[in-house]
Amino acid sequence: MAACQVMTQQHARALSPLVAAARGQQPGRRPVWFMRQAGRSLPEYREIRVGRGMLESCFDPELVCEITMQPVRRHGVDAAILFSDIVVPLKAAGVDLDIVSGVGPVIAHPIRTHADVRALPLLTPDAVGAVSAAVKLLKAELGETALIGFAGAPFTLASYLIEGGPSRNYENTKALMYGQPAIWHELVAKLADITIAFLKVQLDAGVDAFQLFDSWAGALSVADYNAFARPHSARVFAELASYGVPRIHFGVGTGELLHDMGTAGADVVGVDWRIPLDDAARRIGPGRALQGNLDPAVLFAPWPVVEQEVRRIAAEADRAVAAGALGHIFNLGHGVLPATDPTVLTRVVELVHSL
Repeated sequence: MAACQVMTQQHARALSPLVAAARGQQPGRRPVWFMRQAGRSLPEYREIRVGRGMLESCFDPELVCEITMQPVRRHGVDAAILFSDIVVPLKAAGVDLDIVSGVGPVIAHPIRTHADVRALPLLTPDAVGAVSAAVKLLKAELGETALIGFAGAPFTLASYLIEGGPSRNYENTKALMYGQPAIWHELVAKLADITIAFLKVQLDAGVDAFQLFDSWAGALSVADYNAFARPHSARVFAELASYGVPRIHFGVGTGELLHDMGTAGADVVGVDWRIPLDDAARRIGPGRALQGNLDPAVLFAPWPVVEQEVRRIAAEADRAVAAGALGHIFNLGHGVLPATDPTVLTRVVELVHSL
């Protein structure tokens, strides 16, 4: 990790292709990065994580720097995304949780009552000082490559806290949401405070953009999204608008929610693989950039198929931009799957840059 152990002089930073596309300017090339690009698909990641827990790794600035840099070095992507997890601010605030291999976040004491909500601690910047330190190390290493910060959206964080971990049906979450809406909104407002505090630490340290992951918002109807989730995400975006960096919003299975997600305040709306980008642009409306949306499973197909799909998505994105979308950032429709061949990702980056 020698490259990330010593702060080097900050490079002069030109406007990155990702930031240019997000702002509706003409990038020097079509920008591309991948959700979960730093992770189990990389042998160097698996090697460096031996004997280190996920949460332990997220609070080690030099390790965070090294893991974040790995896909930038290997693939030549146009952005690094901070290596972290959406439950990191909850852990830092004092919530008793762990990330269990093969399961995901597991909450020791799920939130189910008003007393549980009142007892939820808030986040202080000092508790995530390691994250700030990692961002500063990365800014020195990345040069003109953009660094994306991220956090979980209030609804998605609430679903983990209420269910006690990942869920298929979100029955406990929806029971609280429908049955005790006042308690629900108190909880999600506190989670918005935690999310804002976590993102401010990253922004103050220098990230060039941030992505708000409302990963599980697709479990909601349009009406429920607007009543129970969107107002709290909108507050996150509004309170961070003064930083002037691109704000990206993403969820899985959110095709029916795209218009409303687009009005929550993001500059860029991430689209999963289920609908074409030009259709997504019509749903979202003009004035927003798009991100996406290659199906991660396509990367397991023969290269001619991968190439065909990459070209198709780029063409759909071009039609979307012609119809009023601000720009396009190439990405997957969700995260890189662990068994993905990293050489395929590198070839995708080279192809995208050629289009």
